[in-house]
Amino acid sequence: MAHSYLPDTTAAIKRLQIAALIGDLSRKADILTADIENEETRSGVGDWADPTYSVLARSLRTRRDNIMVTIASLETLVRGTPKAA
Repeated sequence: MAHSYLPDTTAAIKRLQIAALIGDLSRKADILTADIENEETRSGVGDWADPTYSVLARSLRTRRDNIMVTIASLETLVRGTPKAA
C-alpha cells in the first residue's frame, strides 16, 4: 500500500484550512459588529426596524449575517468530515 497516509493527511490539512478560515471569518464578524455598534452610536439610532436606521449599519449587518451563515456552513462541513486516526 504505497502512500496509504495521503487520504488521512489530506483530510487533516483540509480541516485545518477550514478551521483557519472559520477563525478569520469570526474575526471579521467581530470587526463588523464593532463597526455596527459605532455607526449606531454615531447616528443615534440603534433599532434596525426604524426607518431612520443608518444605511451603512444596515449594510454592515447584512455582511455580518452572511459571514455568520458561511461560518455555520463551514462548521457543519468540518463536523461531517471524518477525522484522521
